[in-house]
Formats: sequence, C-alpha cells, structure tokens
Amino acid sequence: MSLGLFITGMGIFTAVVMSGIGSAIGIGIAAQVAAGALTEDPKKFGKFLMLVALPGTQGIYGFVIGFLTIMKLGIIGGAVPDVSLVEGLVAFAACAPVGIAGLVSAIHQGKVTAAGIEMTSKQPNEGGKALVMGVFVELYAVLGLLISFFLVWFAVKF
Repeated sequence: MSLGLFITGMGIFTAVVMSGIGSAIGIGIAAQVAAGALTEDPKKFGKFLMLVALPGTQGIYGFVIGFLTIMKLGIIGGAVPDVSLVEGLVAFAACAPVGIAGLVSAIHQGKVTAAGIEMTSKQPNEGGKALVMGVFVELYAVLGLLISFFLVWFAVKF
C-alpha cells in the first residue's frame, strides 16, 4: 500500500469517524435531557424526537463524503489504485472539512436542541422555535459537507 493511499484512508476515516463521534455526543446530550423531560410527561415524545435526532445528520454527512471518496478511488469495483503522496494529501484535505465541522457542530447542536427540549417541555407550543434554533447550527455542518463534496468531486483525482 502506498503512503498516498494510506493518507487518503485517513481522510476517509476523518470524515466518517469525527462526524460520527460528534453526532453520537450531540444525540447523547439531547437524549439525556429528553429522557428527563419525558419522566414528567411521556406524551411529549413526538415533540422531542426531531430535536434529539437533529445532531445525527452530521454523521450522515461524513458517511456520504467517505463513501464518495471510496467510489472515486474505485475500491468498490475491486481495483486498488496507486495514489501518490500529493493525491493522498488532497484527498485528506477534501475530507477534513466535513469531519471537523461535523464533530464540532453536532456537539453544539446537541446542546442547543437540549435547551430546546427543556423549553418545549415547559411551553409545548414553542417546539418549532426550538427546532429552528437547532437548524441554525446545522448550517455549518452543511457548509462543511458542501466544501468536502466539491473538493472530492472536483479536486480529488486518482
């Protein structure tokens, strides 16, 4: 295996694992608050579900970029390309934005949605406002996804 292919693999790892870790932490934060609020009123589960799930999208974004990079490599077709060091570094740099943005934004989105769950538990009609606040954080995960997508699609050449 070439060093370039190894570095490309580390880029894929960065995209998938870092965004996945962020999503797991973010969902964990929101789910803990939701579980506490549900002890007072289990009927609000439907109102909390979207707020708990929202930080999970970053993990999906990282998976999409990792899969796209693997597809460009041609590994799924059975071929293992010879990737130069420069190509590997470009692939790593292309995968990094979604991993880093996913890690950070999912954790903060979990905190925002946890606060939204607390607000919704006290004022059930304000769930839409809580969701909008969580979506504001999502914007930065989407920007990381878009940058990584365009870099993988146009800059990564194997």
